Amino acid sequence: MKEAYRTMYEEVLSLLRAHAADRYAHETVAPMVAEKSLEMNHLYQDLGLPNRIEMGKFMKKHFPALAQKKPQETLWKKFLYDTIGKVAPACATCSDNIHCFACRVG
Repeated sequence: MKEAYRTMYEEVLSLLRAHAADRYAHETVAPMVAEKSLEMNHLYQDLGLPNRIEMGKFMKKHFPALAQKKPQETLWKKFLYDTIGKVAPACATCSDNIHCFACRVG
């Protein structure tokens, strides 16, 4: 893993773990979500979820306090990276920025 990606992974992981609902979310789900957040599709797609609605349910189950902080109109990957003050790796080449609600790459 590239060093910049490793840093982003660690920051997303730390954020998720700080909001984990239980040990399973802390030890299993958080590392998986942090790793998948580095991939190039929408987060729900990379997690194998059928749509954004299921993504919301998944995150509410495993990270309820974080889910309460997320603005409804913001996509999960964007929210995670905005929260850590970074731009997700996928954003630079994403062709779906219009659906990311004013995604700012830079």
